[in-house]
Amino acid sequence: MIGPAAAAIRERLDGRTPHVAIVLGSGLGQFAERLGDAVRMPYADIPGFPSPTVVGHSGELVAGTLAGRSVLVQSGRFHMYEGHPAALTALPVRVFARLGIQTLVLTNAAGGIRRGFGSGTVMLIADHINLSFRNPLFGPVIAGEERFPDMSDPYDPALRALARDVARRLRIPLAEGVYAGLLGPSYETPAEIRMLERLGADAVGMSTVLEVITARAAGIRCLGFSAITNPAAGVTLQKLHHLEVMETAYRIAGELAGLIEGVVAEL
Repeated sequence: MIGPAAAAIRERLDGRTPHVAIVLGSGLGQFAERLGDAVRMPYADIPGFPSPTVVGHSGELVAGTLAGRSVLVQSGRFHMYEGHPAALTALPVRVFARLGIQTLVLTNAAGGIRRGFGSGTVMLIADHINLSFRNPLFGPVIAGEERFPDMSDPYDPALRALARDVARRLRIPLAEGVYAGLLGPSYETPAEIRMLERLGADAVGMSTVLEVITARAAGIRCLGFSAITNPAAGVTLQKLHHLEVMETAYRIAGELAGLIEGVVAEL
């Protein structure tokens, strides 16, 4: 469905060529409101795109301008825990590659594993650990993708340096760490969090990793941010609830949006 989906989107873009694609995590959908000259494309109008079933994922692509750049925003992910195969979670990224997009900015809501990561921390993703035990590159090679992509720098070092510079300029506190991607949908147990901590993870969530693998196979540069919405299980006595995760994501969305806009302006 890559070709038909790309064709449907290209028709709605009406000659625009997006420079950057931005993927929005749970509770971060309001970012799309920052775009000028916005064109909204519901997933129902894009071949092969299912409707999200998770609260906080609206289910549309939004094309527009941000900081003088043409961008394409994905508001609503396809998660494997919804019953989708790994290849479907990667479909939007493959469509972005077909459209000629060369830079991908990803955001997610995550639990904080590192001690001292309070609710509202913004973490620049330096690396990830794939514990979903799935890979979107499994199977026949897709045209334009590498069979064995190098993953020594999955999150582009130059883009990360730019993000740190923008954060300093805007006086936005920015942590940096390793993101662990799990299958979900249940939250982790305290024992699992202790395991992840020993493995070197600083934050944990249920997305992002497969998208980055796909993007790197297609030669797309990646930059990732985690909105730390809660301490992970066992770090504190706090119980976890998706609606509370969403509330925290809403609270820090403006700060993260300003950081992303500052980065896009420098690309």
